Amino acid sequence: MSGDPIERPPPEPTGEDAGPVVERPQPPAPPPFAIPPLFGKYPFEGVEVHDPGLLPYLYLHPVYAPHTEGRLSGRPFLKSHMHLVERLANHLMKGGKFTGKKQKALGTVRKAFDELAAKEGKNPLQLLVAAVENAAPREEVTRLQFGGISVPRAVDASPARRLNVAIRNLALGAIQASRKSTKPIETCLADEIRLAAAGDLTSFSVGRKEEVERVSQSAR
Repeated sequence: MSGDPIERPPPEPTGEDAGPVVERPQPPAPPPFAIPPLFGKYPFEGVEVHDPGLLPYLYLHPVYAPHTEGRLSGRPFLKSHMHLVERLANHLMKGGKFTGKKQKALGTVRKAFDELAAKEGKNPLQLLVAAVENAAPREEVTRLQFGGISVPRAVDASPARRLNVAIRNLALGAIQASRKSTKPIETCLADEIRLAAAGDLTSFSVGRKEEVERVSQSAR
């Protein structure tokens, strides 16, 4: 057949011609000079993370103050560059009492750390890391549609999702416990972190994690 030849799109560039690869933003390196301990009392050094899946997302570098002033909000993947203590304070602000009161939420975390240090004799930052590791679910349940039928299926939770759920449940457990008793919220937060760090099922966050994993196991 006669006619104009068919124009085909150029082939996709490969190898060196593919252009620059967009890499995930890396967390800033720790400063070369000494930074005071957290809240002036608790050292950043020596804190260990035993869960290799959560290690890239747990930001535990020394900071002068766990307050980024919204510099990391609205940007993808930068939540993992926010200090763990600040992320806990941000979830406390969702409880109604601390809405918009960041300094008050950080003050609650500081008082909870003081109670943990007095009762346990350990670095509260290490206890918080252990609590997050024990409260992070490894599996969750989603629903798949097959025609008009909805079927539950178990799925593996990503490390970032595991960390988000663990911090949210720690803060939610402290908020709910403070509503049901006369204890101040800093005492409820200290108790929640202490129980979760020990893997106690009476902890709200650990109990929620076990419930989610039990439901997902039945949906495999």
